[in-house]
Amino acid sequence: MPTVTLEDIREARQRIAPLIRATPLMQHPLLAAEMGCDVYVKHENHNPTGAFKVRGGLNLVGHLVYADEPKGVITASTGNHGQSIAYACARHGIPCTVAVPLGNNPEKNAAMRAFGATLLEHGRDFDEARAEVERVGALQGLRYVHSANEPHLIAGVGTYALEVFEALPDVDYFFVPVGGGSGACGVSLTRTGLGSKCKVIGVQAERADAFTRSWRGPVRVEGESADTFAEGLATRVTFDLPFEILKRELDDMVTLSEEELAEGVRQALRTTHNLAEAAGSASIVAAMKWRERLRGKKVVCVMSGGNIDAGKLRRVLG
Repeated sequence: MPTVTLEDIREARQRIAPLIRATPLMQHPLLAAEMGCDVYVKHENHNPTGAFKVRGGLNLVGHLVYADEPKGVITASTGNHGQSIAYACARHGIPCTVAVPLGNNPEKNAAMRAFGATLLEHGRDFDEARAEVERVGALQGLRYVHSANEPHLIAGVGTYALEVFEALPDVDYFFVPVGGGSGACGVSLTRTGLGSKCKVIGVQAERADAFTRSWRGPVRVEGESADTFAEGLATRVTFDLPFEILKRELDDMVTLSEEELAEGVRQALRTTHNLAEAAGSASIVAAMKWRERLRGKKVVCVMSGGNIDAGKLRRVLG
């Protein structure tokens, strides 16, 4: 199993620094008043693609180009990962194909196409789209990019954690959403590499909790469905590399109901005046659930993305 080190994350920062800026790490008085602790939000929704994953895409594709320019890249995504790979491929003139599930977020689909990706629509959910990509990619000789089993993706997204820990070396708790797990891996590995005592807490949807059940139990399990409107959290399986890392590194998990995920979007608007998708605001509502044990602590919540579509936003606010 490949490893990801703090040095890999620092190298990734050097590679992507000319392409994206450090994102804001902000305090919001309304949020602090409701949570009752010293809370900061890492605004990864302010990235060029509106989500943290662009860091991993830029690092991975940049590494591919440096090593040996590929014929083309293919991947599967519900949106944010696909945008990151499409954005990075466009920077280097590499053809990019992204498989998305049928009925995927139409605005994320439009964004991926705008970044130059060709979309392949297949399957009822992310995992069925991913299985199709793995079949098609091998037939066409394309470089398949997994959404989480990629050391260069993990190192890339770990750069936002490096920004946080350098600004707040004494942070006590770090809440991060877990879909495939690359973001949580980046945070955990950076924390450990720097010798921080911070607790890293993962957040999942109750309706897509295969990782949580696998992490808590003796064996890895697969869910029958991932029926959550938080598409960034909607996966039925665990992936080898991030699971191996997080089984060792993660401190705890919080699961959220669909109503709690919707409330996270509303909380983000009300207390930070930022538009977040459900996965992007999940860390805020998870920390709110833990607020009694967070009294007197310094807390970071990552707003991992802001790409909610208009239909979901109307339902949440309605």
